[in-house]
Amino acid sequence: MDLVTTLLIGIALAMDCFAVSLAIGTTTKTKLLNTALIIALCFGAFQAGMILIGWAAGTGLTDLIAGFDHWVAFLLLAIIGVKMIHEGLENENEEEPISALRFVPVMILSLATSIDALAVGVSFAILHESVLEPALIIGLVTFIFSCAGVLSGMRLKTVLGKRIEIIGGLILILIGLNILVSHLVTG
Repeated sequence: MDLVTTLLIGIALAMDCFAVSLAIGTTTKTKLLNTALIIALCFGAFQAGMILIGWAAGTGLTDLIAGFDHWVAFLLLAIIGVKMIHEGLENENEEEPISALRFVPVMILSLATSIDALAVGVSFAILHESVLEPALIIGLVTFIFSCAGVLSGMRLKTVLGKRIEIIGGLILILIGLNILVSHLVTG
């Protein structure tokens, strides 16, 4: 597979991660660069890892998860989105800073945003494409987009205030709905 095609696939897969990272950036109050790097590393590693897992599993795994992968992604994103909306509606005088780096939410978001990468990995296997180089490139593209998303999110928050948390939560829910509807319509 040529580099341009791989980059385009990486950009397409990174869009969900960028949107989620943007939402995370809106809730990050301290250690913004640290948060950006950790989120980007997790999202990039999951994207690359899911490409490799999908490739290794081939078509057998696709048949196993194809019936419900869109529901899993939707539910995971919706749960985190509703939580963000709830936090956005809470009183402005909260004392405890929001931590975007809790292990479970980061892992859930990493998994939810990388499910499509699993299918891409399977398609690489079906097409008999090599996988290591594309997986690394896609992981790197996702890392860059995710880092930029977290860093941009805080800038948006300074302009929009606490409303950005509500918007971020809505974005996560809409991403989940988009995944669900696109799978239900085409599947």
